[in-house]
Amino acid sequence: MLPAGAHILVYPFPTSGHIIPLLDLTNRLLTLGLNVTVLITQNNLPLLDSLNANHPSTSLQSLVLPQPKWPAGSPATRVLKFMRVLRELHYPALLDWFKSHPSPPVAILSDFFLGWTQGLAAELGLPRVVFSPSGAFALSVSFATWTDLPTNDEPDNVDALLSFPRVPNCPVYPWYQISHLYRTRKEGDPDWDLHRSNMMANKTSWGIVFNSFAELERVYIDHMKKEMGHDRVWAVGPVLPPDDDLVESMCRGGSSSVPAHDVLTWLDSRRDESVVYVCFGSRYVLTAKQIHELAAALEKTDVNFVYCVREPDERHASQDCGVLPDGFEDRVAGRGYVIRGWSQQVAILRHKAVGAFLTHCGWNSVLEGVSAGVVMLTWPMDADQYTNAQLLVDQLGVGISVGEGTRNIPESGELARLLAESVDGARRERLKARELSGAALSAVVKGGSSDRDLNDFIKRINELKSGKNLTAV
Repeated sequence: MLPAGAHILVYPFPTSGHIIPLLDLTNRLLTLGLNVTVLITQNNLPLLDSLNANHPSTSLQSLVLPQPKWPAGSPATRVLKFMRVLRELHYPALLDWFKSHPSPPVAILSDFFLGWTQGLAAELGLPRVVFSPSGAFALSVSFATWTDLPTNDEPDNVDALLSFPRVPNCPVYPWYQISHLYRTRKEGDPDWDLHRSNMMANKTSWGIVFNSFAELERVYIDHMKKEMGHDRVWAVGPVLPPDDDLVESMCRGGSSSVPAHDVLTWLDSRRDESVVYVCFGSRYVLTAKQIHELAAALEKTDVNFVYCVREPDERHASQDCGVLPDGFEDRVAGRGYVIRGWSQQVAILRHKAVGAFLTHCGWNSVLEGVSAGVVMLTWPMDADQYTNAQLLVDQLGVGISVGEGTRNIPESGELARLLAESVDGARRERLKARELSGAALSAVVKGGSSDRDLNDFIKRINELKSGKNLTAV
């Protein structure tokens, strides 16, 4: 028998950057009384360990479904094919599960890459809520892209500019900064057409939850309410472990490739705000040219740094991937700490010695850096990262632009200078970063904007259980 709160299905897209923030949100939903079944694939099951340890099995259950193998092809082709196969595999299994469950969920909360769950929810007569692992600014641009289908009138010019006048502040991007999933369009490509229909289905969902907060993206959150045509748009972030929960922040996302205690002890011996943390996310591998300039810059500067490097494996055999130069770690010994593989990013960024973050500007990294109050050195690579970098640098004033993918790779001497400046207390970005960190904390405490939105979301979900909101489905 389930406890009194409503029962919902939480379905993350099965990659770590999408799973982790939705599990962070799930932890809060469970704490506030909802009952949750998490759909998880077998290979990602360990990511539930922390939730299972903190919540009773009466309120938290898991639904383990198989994950298809990632197909071959270019990065965009692989993702589009994977989405199609995932739908083909999971749709019928979910339909059977719902129909046979003695107390089925009253709603589906699923990642924006899983837009097809809108059709599943409609077939079941349930509301579906989108979880966006990107911010409201990025999703505003995405909605405009997939709705308006802008084209590059100069196919051979990747620098041709596209503007988005219906999005607040009318952002403009060169063609190469538009999502690679969109740029790969081929006439009649069924996988591309399916992805577009998935993204468009998000606009017809019952509601949407952002891992963001009002002070960060107010104008874009308001814009999303207009786009959706209702007020069921909730900004509940940053959904991170509390600042005083060191154990949880060290365990978040899995075990580190090095003991978290070791890197934190190393940071303990450094001056406050004197260290640059360098990480390009859990998936991106730098090209040979990118890593050459970065490594040279880290050697030229006298700044202390922690560098989390992802090295290529068999999946990158056909790509131009770089590795750290021979002897690099010896040459920076005592000043640089290298982590190969996964790192406990939240715990590192929160350490008082860290003053700046060189990042690819994935949304999880943006929120973690903003919450920690560090200066952001932006080097976006793809997807929503260019939009996120624009938000940090041009609109919020907490970021310093250092590069853009492979089109604008910083020269090592210039990058070394920017690394040194980023930990200079005189930079205006540092004051802005501290102010925004305070706003992030204020949003999630009792009575803050995100706390109010989260409580309203839970209230409306519980009303679904009682039948009060059924007319809105």
